Amino acid sequence: MTRFSDKVAIITGAASGIGKEIALRLAAEGGIPVIADLNFDHADATAREIKAKGSDAFAVAMNVAADTMAKYGRIDVLVSNAGIQIVKRIVDFPFADWKRLLAIHLDGAFLTTKACLKHMYKAKSGSIVYMGSVHSKEASVLKAPYVTAKHGLLGLCRVVAKEGAQYNVRANVVCPGFVRTPLVDKQIPEQAKELGISEEDVIKHVMLKDTVDGEFTTTEDVAEAVLFFAGFKTNALTGQSLVVSHGWFME
Repeated sequence: MTRFSDKVAIITGAASGIGKEIALRLAAEGGIPVIADLNFDHADATAREIKAKGSDAFAVAMNVAADTMAKYGRIDVLVSNAGIQIVKRIVDFPFADWKRLLAIHLDGAFLTTKACLKHMYKAKSGSIVYMGSVHSKEASVLKAPYVTAKHGLLGLCRVVAKEGAQYNVRANVVCPGFVRTPLVDKQIPEQAKELGISEEDVIKHVMLKDTVDGEFTTTEDVAEAVLFFAGFKTNALTGQSLVVSHGWFME
């Protein structure tokens, strides 16, 4: 028996990046990852990659909780990971982009949480892990809605932890530093342009300047933290956040 033997875990935004790494790691520990992503073709490719290694996996794009229950009859873990980034100064930030980013990060987390909780409550067991950020703890220029959304996930998590405790449902937040995913790679030239500096300076003097070693956090680092929360079995660890950032933010 492994830590996640036959546990069904919905992972949003799991077709690539951090979400994909979480799915791969969970499958390697006996779990069944549900690859939830709006890009179904990419989600299906990830699911097929996992199946090729001998594990089960399931790709979905819409009606995630309903389709998962129909196939497996249980939801043990939800990893709310889907997100986007848009960088602009507040004075230049289009309201439509503000609303879009908040909708994906916060509305998406709320809706998937609500859909999964009723099944977890019925089973008297479950774990929800939200993908926060160091920006759940502090601010950076050019990222007003992202910082706002990531702070908001802490609030949602804490309410879920209090409401879910009587049903043995836990909620926690993992807060990564900068990880070299497509989301971050896209930001480097955008921030260089906005700030009038080189891309190398964005990496060294903006993104990694407060780390202890000038290193990016890896998808493996983040997945390890997510699985730690997801696999914790009691309410002793609920409503908490864990920063994974090479010391960029310490608490």
